[in-house]
Amino acid sequence: MSCIEYYVHSIMLATNSISDTGTNYNKSNETATVTFRIDKSVLDKIRAEATHHNMSLNSFLNQILKEFTEWDMFMPDAGSIPVAKPVVVQMFQKLTKDEIQNLATKIGKNAIEDMVLFMKGSMDLDSFLKWLEVRMKNCSVDINHIVEKNKHTYVMKHELGENWALYNKTMLETIFKELFERPIDIRIHNDAILIFEIQK
Repeated sequence: MSCIEYYVHSIMLATNSISDTGTNYNKSNETATVTFRIDKSVLDKIRAEATHHNMSLNSFLNQILKEFTEWDMFMPDAGSIPVAKPVVVQMFQKLTKDEIQNLATKIGKNAIEDMVLFMKGSMDLDSFLKWLEVRMKNCSVDINHIVEKNKHTYVMKHELGENWALYNKTMLETIFKELFERPIDIRIHNDAILIFEIQK
């Protein structure tokens, strides 16, 4: 799937109890202790998945809830839908380069601006870059954020083809130029990696 979705339903569940010590992988965050009752079959699956990822149950649940509050809870109202990766690849392959660039500058830029405003409440540089990292992680794109003093390098690895890379390159360059007045150059490497640097 191109976007992984966790839906957190009301917890009116059954058998086992979990004590969440509040230990988050982000140590600087304030934590709290809370107890949930969770259906045993659900708990067994979560434990198995946590083990698969070499994570403690507490850390894994924190990650699930963090992803929900940063991304998934907004998706029903943000105008975004999950689309399978092969469908995305085929859709972009059928477009010409001119059609892709027109889509990125005329529609994509505005759609992204609206989504960031809805989810973050503002469209400044820091809000956008934080949103971008979360978006890529939730859309089957590996993103590496490297910080060296004031230079921030973003490396995005995908398997969505040359035209998807061109679309995102064009859209991001348009956003930085028109909204932030900070033109950037995004490099495409082997049609599978997008790289850009910014001084902050």
